[in-house]
Amino acid sequence: MSPSARPEDPHIVRPPAAAELPFFVYGTLRPGEANHAALLRGRTAAEEPARLPGAELYDGPGYPYAVRHPGAHVVGELITAAPGSYGALLAELDRLEEYHGPGLPRNLYDRVRCDALRPDGSRTAAWVYLAAPPLARRLRESGTRIPGGDWLSR
Repeated sequence: MSPSARPEDPHIVRPPAAAELPFFVYGTLRPGEANHAALLRGRTAAEEPARLPGAELYDGPGYPYAVRHPGAHVVGELITAAPGSYGALLAELDRLEEYHGPGLPRNLYDRVRCDALRPDGSRTAAWVYLAAPPLARRLRESGTRIPGGDWLSR
C-alpha cells in the first residue's frame, strides 16, 4: 500500500456499504436510552459492552458525537441485528444519524467501519457513526468533551 493510500487512522477502514457488521453505539441508541427503545428493542440478536479506541466523546447537547482522537476511547455497546432485519435497521439508523452517503457534505455523522474492543480485549469490526469532518473540527475547537467517553456517566 502506498503512503498516500493509507487510512488517516489505523482503527478506521472504509468498507463496501453492503458489509453486514454489528453497530457500535455510544449514546441514545444504548440500552435504556430513548432511541434504543424506539429503534432497536426487539430487533437485535445480541448486545454486548465494548469500547471504541481512537475516539473521544462530545456533548451534542441532547445526544453525543464521537470524534477521532488518538489515545482516547468511547464506551458503548456492540449491537448485532436480528436475522432478517439488517437492511431495514441500517436504513433507519442512517436516517436517524443524518448519514446520506460516504463523504457527502450534508452528513451530520459519517458511518465508518472501526475496530471495537470487547471486554476480553478481542477486536471486532463494527459500523460506528462519527461526527462528520466539519462538525468534528468545530467540536475539537469549542465543544464540551464528555470525560471518560461514557455518555451514560454525564
